[in-house]
Amino acid sequence: MIEDTPLEDLMAQAAARRDALFGRTISYSRKVFIPLTKLCRDVCHYCTFAERPRAGHAAYLSAEEVLAIARAGEAAGCTEALFTLGDKPELRYRAAREALAELGHETTISYLTAMCALVLKETSLLPHVNPGVMTREDIAGLREVSASQGVMLESTSERLCHQGGPHYGSPDKHPEVRLETLRLAGELGVPFTTGILIGIGETRRERLEALEAVRDLHREHGHIQEVIVQNFRAKPLTKLAEADEPDLDDLCWTIAAARLILPDDVHVQAPPNLSPGVYQKLINAGIDDWGGVSPVTPDHVNPEAPWPELDALARRTAEMDKILVPRLPVYPAWIAQPDRWLDQRIAPRVRQHADAEGWARDDAWAPGLTFAPKPRATLLHTVDPQVDRIVSRALEGKRLDEAQIVRLFAARDIDYERVISAADDLRRAMSGETIRYVVNRNINYTNICYYRCKFCAFSKGKTHEALRGTPYDLDMDEIVRRSVEAWDRGATEVCLQGGIHPDYTGETYISICRAIKQAVPGMHIHAFSPLEVHQGAATLGISLAEFLGRLKQAGLGTLPGTAAEILDDEIRAIICPDKINTAQWVEVVGTAHRLGLRTTSTIMYGHVEGPLNWARHLLVLRDLQAETGGITEFVPLPFVHMEAPMYLRGLARKGPTLREAILMHAVARLALHPLITNIQTSWVKMGPEGAAMCLNAGANDLGGTLMNESISRAAGTQHGQEFPPESMEQLIGSLVRSPIQRDTLYRSVGNERRTRSFSAAELAPIVQTPPKKAMAAES
Repeated sequence: MIEDTPLEDLMAQAAARRDALFGRTISYSRKVFIPLTKLCRDVCHYCTFAERPRAGHAAYLSAEEVLAIARAGEAAGCTEALFTLGDKPELRYRAAREALAELGHETTISYLTAMCALVLKETSLLPHVNPGVMTREDIAGLREVSASQGVMLESTSERLCHQGGPHYGSPDKHPEVRLETLRLAGELGVPFTTGILIGIGETRRERLEALEAVRDLHREHGHIQEVIVQNFRAKPLTKLAEADEPDLDDLCWTIAAARLILPDDVHVQAPPNLSPGVYQKLINAGIDDWGGVSPVTPDHVNPEAPWPELDALARRTAEMDKILVPRLPVYPAWIAQPDRWLDQRIAPRVRQHADAEGWARDDAWAPGLTFAPKPRATLLHTVDPQVDRIVSRALEGKRLDEAQIVRLFAARDIDYERVISAADDLRRAMSGETIRYVVNRNINYTNICYYRCKFCAFSKGKTHEALRGTPYDLDMDEIVRRSVEAWDRGATEVCLQGGIHPDYTGETYISICRAIKQAVPGMHIHAFSPLEVHQGAATLGISLAEFLGRLKQAGLGTLPGTAAEILDDEIRAIICPDKINTAQWVEVVGTAHRLGLRTTSTIMYGHVEGPLNWARHLLVLRDLQAETGGITEFVPLPFVHMEAPMYLRGLARKGPTLREAILMHAVARLALHPLITNIQTSWVKMGPEGAAMCLNAGANDLGGTLMNESISRAAGTQHGQEFPPESMEQLIGSLVRSPIQRDTLYRSVGNERRTRSFSAAELAPIVQTPPKKAMAAES
């Protein structure tokens, strides 16, 4: 079929298949090229990379030289350290053997392994190695210090290895040994790159046979991430210097054939520096990846072909209605299965660099940091029709499905602008040009907790004291003092939450409400997560409804919809396996609503979950609200990673990217419409600049002034503990919007409260009461 199909039709089929698989994205890896050695035992007739030993020239880069190149790449924002080198030069050259001996190694692979380990230790880069033919032991050893590996198959034509052929005299270019390397990599679970080199004397039928061989190996092992279709370039001083290069049609035919032959999850790549000026044709032929592009180092294999400048590559890609997306040496589908594809020493580094979809993070921002990067220019001119249809459905108030919400979370460039502008238009229609906030005080009454949530840097138990702060358990007098002080400073709400103290019972929570209401009758008590409610009811041996009724009678006004984290039990089993599950959370919140207690709702995102889990979470909330109508607002809480245990153990990402955080607010506005009308942004996690961006992307609420904030500070946020009304209204004014000081139920507050809040005295020093007795041993 491929051989008989006209080129234009073949390319159209390949491009359509690419679009169905990968949408608008064309990826690339921001890399630095480290040519560890140019000595090689092979004598390929087209190669100028390989050199013979020369007096005065080191056979290998030194460790210092390797690190200098790697650090330059790191400073330029690279994520990949590409090690390319000649194949087993020590088997041919004494100079190589002597150089290796001086370096303390017997083989080139051994030295390569050491240099990968050095780069991992001293930089943030992820090594990708391309050392030629390898043994099982070679591959296994390199797997421990690299994110991915590769070897160009080039061709399966044994004919090319015969006398007169371009691979004659090159033992490592025999197809069977290269295919064996690919097979071994599959058995060992290594994310792998391979490719074919066209125009060196092979026939088109032989190219198809090579692609079919790769296909068959991938079907067996699932490890081939990408196939490079590389066009031969004639180089001076080589035996093929006068050979004809493949023309553009031949290259496009091969790219299209690769896309149609290879399995759906294998990416097809063509190096942009080898085909300058014809990017449109390559994209039309079906590629979805440009490969590694370096802002620092040349292409040492093709030094005559400079890399395109990345901004120019993005513009040229956009001309074809595609979005250039940075990736890591490991593609998203392989990152999604780290236990299968990544060594336990490599996986944490990959997570640090990855976003929620598995692409490379596109900025250095993380929740809790005190800066926000400048927005990127939009390069595309037309919105994806699918995104337009989903947005239109959301604006009509219809329930989106999981796949539609996931598509909105993937929005980039003009699609991203469409999502956030639609969300902000909807915000304007629902709440006008106002931004609300509440003057409140957070009171975290204890940080002692017998639960083992892996994301929490706040709780303290016997194994948690190395984290920020020391254990405390506030006296009732201190809780009441803080509540009275908050009232005197204009607050209308105290928000109370804490760890699940082993000595607390449901009566503890009831007593707290009574004490506050007795001291400050007008104060609204917004308290106790669904986890605390569940635990409190269990300690008293009564139903949720009865316990919530007692709390309400004692003065409880509303509940925070925290402890939600991700309402998908697949994720909860990872991050909080001993916590209440999704159904139990929904049961507590739904019961509260039926008793007339309203709640907020939250999501804690940016750690181990992804867009599909976000979609499931939003739909749980939407469906609950459709049933009860008791949710006042939705509050996205981006994961603050700095001190979080699961990040420190290498198990989590470093929070959402800024794009993801802003999209969370925008997509929530759309997906929850018209049932949840208030979207709040967390200034303590997003920072004032980030919060302002969210307020222009669908959010209409700045949350509380807080006065004291402990949980995010314990996790490492750099933002303050209080955002007073003056600062709130200054930020709101900078957005040309009107501030409204509200209460917990979104009613405007009276002049007395507002005036008091603007003339508040300094807070008295807080007292963190030490535990009354030694903490119970953890079970």
